[in-house]
Amino acid sequence: MIDVGQVLPRHSAPEVVANLRAAGVDPIMSRLLAARGVTSPDACRFDLERLLRPDTMAGIDAIGTALVGAIEAGEPICVIADYDCDGATACALAVRGLRRFGAVVDYTVPNRLVHGYGLSPDVVRMASRHPRLGQPRWLLTVDNGIASVDGVEAARQAGMRVLVTDHHLPGERLPRAHAIVDPNQPGCAFPSKHLAGVGVMFYVLLALRAAYRQRGDSTRGRIALADLLDLVALGTVADLVRLDENNRLLVEGGLRRLRSGRACAGLRALASVSGVQAHRAGARDLGFMLAPRINAAGRLADITTGIECLLADDDSHAAELARRLDDINRERRRLEATMRQEAIDDLEPEGTGRLGLVAFRPQWHEGVVGLVASKLKERRHRPAIAFAPASGEPGMLRGSARSIPGVHMRDVIDLADKRRPGLILRFGGHAMAAGLTLRDDALAPFSNAFEDALATLAEPGAFDRETLVDGPLEPEDIDFELVDALEAQVWGQGFPPPLFRNRFDILRQRVVGGQHLKLELRLGRRRLEAIAFNRSEPFPDAAELLYRPARNEYQGLASVQLMIEGIDECSPGEPDATI
Repeated sequence: MIDVGQVLPRHSAPEVVANLRAAGVDPIMSRLLAARGVTSPDACRFDLERLLRPDTMAGIDAIGTALVGAIEAGEPICVIADYDCDGATACALAVRGLRRFGAVVDYTVPNRLVHGYGLSPDVVRMASRHPRLGQPRWLLTVDNGIASVDGVEAARQAGMRVLVTDHHLPGERLPRAHAIVDPNQPGCAFPSKHLAGVGVMFYVLLALRAAYRQRGDSTRGRIALADLLDLVALGTVADLVRLDENNRLLVEGGLRRLRSGRACAGLRALASVSGVQAHRAGARDLGFMLAPRINAAGRLADITTGIECLLADDDSHAAELARRLDDINRERRRLEATMRQEAIDDLEPEGTGRLGLVAFRPQWHEGVVGLVASKLKERRHRPAIAFAPASGEPGMLRGSARSIPGVHMRDVIDLADKRRPGLILRFGGHAMAAGLTLRDDALAPFSNAFEDALATLAEPGAFDRETLVDGPLEPEDIDFELVDALEAQVWGQGFPPPLFRNRFDILRQRVVGGQHLKLELRLGRRRLEAIAFNRSEPFPDAAELLYRPARNEYQGLASVQLMIEGIDECSPGEPDATI
């Protein structure tokens, strides 16, 4: 159950809905898609030919040429990965893809607890003594590197060339890399700025194949890449980038592989250990079931386990690694639950007027603070930063920040840094998430600077919680056909899953599992089963409920069940009008 705040209807232009319906799109789906900015029937059609072309991406030709030269010369390439799911999938994609072209390629990845983020001089030194490559000729960053000015210089001095692939916002100065591909770098005309790191790497592989075609290499110019989209889908959903039309095409391509049983062995093993029915997997399964098991390795141990799982071709080896990741994730969940409750206990009472939340306890684990910040953000609808002691850096704190719509987190931290120089030692990120490092004696003054920056930069109304709904459903519309249509679509960040609202009579309700409310509802002449997770307080006899239709399977029997997400307690109770 969520605190829905003010409930507002989504609006869709009638002419757009009519156009979609005329093209054969289901009436309900026409309304849902139009309300999310879909204006053309073509946008409802899955076709990889509709992907944006790579040739408008700055640096793409240079990196393609450099990789061709490295491959032809047999020069070793070391992929420098990040330690989250986007970084792990981008790394596996790079290694798998480049090996298809004949590259001598391997990888290394910083340890979150030892090296911090990105291509630092320490990581360069580690890469220069690679156990399988020796000192590589090339370093290829994935999901990092755009801010690694010092690291790139260290690589140059060591005689290595650096190719940067990233999607994060650049700092004031770009690194002196051999080539940089990042849709958010200055001067890049690529229409979508929302690719994840793994998406950028996929485009680099497309450019590499195009470079071989231009050379007349008919073999390498036809190397298959679409079968790598399962990795692209997982990393894209996991990193919470906006699912614009281009990203939805990438994710849909990967989901099709997972549903058809053709995903890589590691993804199939992760689905199995997570209890995901692969043949009906959706973006939610990627984000909430598979990705956390990859991320857990980077948070608590070594992301190498996750990368090796994604690189595994042997089913039994992949299953063994997936089980190991599942064990790590169980420990992550235990730690997170403790830290989350402690952070909630430390919150100031609501109504104090604070715009941001800053949390810290000296015993917290730095690998889990991002999850704590996310939970605080959701609970209070405020930008939140959670800090923990930085392992390997005595006297330092590492923080992870999560934001809300209307507050650009990286810009807020940047303004705080400009106003109070020296408080923040390092930071980076994007609109909805960021990371930073402070001295432990700077926490209190930083909290004040953070609050002041929020007051300056937050958009009006950003702190007012709003929930957008897609209107009502008729009783006869709630069936398996609708559930299947909803499950087949790619929903996520920037393209939110539908949330419906109807007024129900509540016939029966009881608490199950000690904390969830099981309901029997009546809508018109139809009776429906429903469940409200994490709510034990009973509903009134009739209420405006916000819900999502879903498939429920129990002892081999399937039924449609409504997942209750909230109650609109401000509704006057009049019947809904179709939106």
